[in-house]
Amino acid sequence: MKNAINWFEIPSTDFERAVTFYSTILGEIVRKELVAGIPNGILSYSGDGAVGGAIVFDARVTPGMNGVTPYLNCNGIIDAVLARVPAAGGRVLLPRTDIGFGSIALIVDSEGNRIGLHAN
Repeated sequence: MKNAINWFEIPSTDFERAVTFYSTILGEIVRKELVAGIPNGILSYSGDGAVGGAIVFDARVTPGMNGVTPYLNCNGIIDAVLARVPAAGGRVLLPRTDIGFGSIALIVDSEGNRIGLHAN
C-alpha cells in the first residue's frame, strides 16, 4: 500500500462558497465537476501516487468539527494559506506548530469543517 488515503471529500452546505474559500486560501483554482450527479470541487493534485480530494455538495453528508480531519499539503505555502483563512470566511484553530517532522495548523473552513494543514 502506497498511501493510507487515496481520496477524501470535504462536505459543504454552500458549494460555491466552499469552492471560493478553498480557491482563495490555496491560491489555485478548484475545478468544478459533476461526479455521479454530485457537485465536486476537485482540489489540485498530480503525479503518480498523489492523493486527491474534493469539496462535495451532497445532501447525505453534513459539514462538522467532530469527524475525521483531512490534512492538506501546504508545503512551502502554509504561512500564506493561514494568512488568507480569515478573509476567506474561515478561522484558525491552531497556528503553525512544529511537530518535529514538519509543521501543522488547524483551521475551520467556510462550511464549519475542521481541516488540517501540513508542511514538511
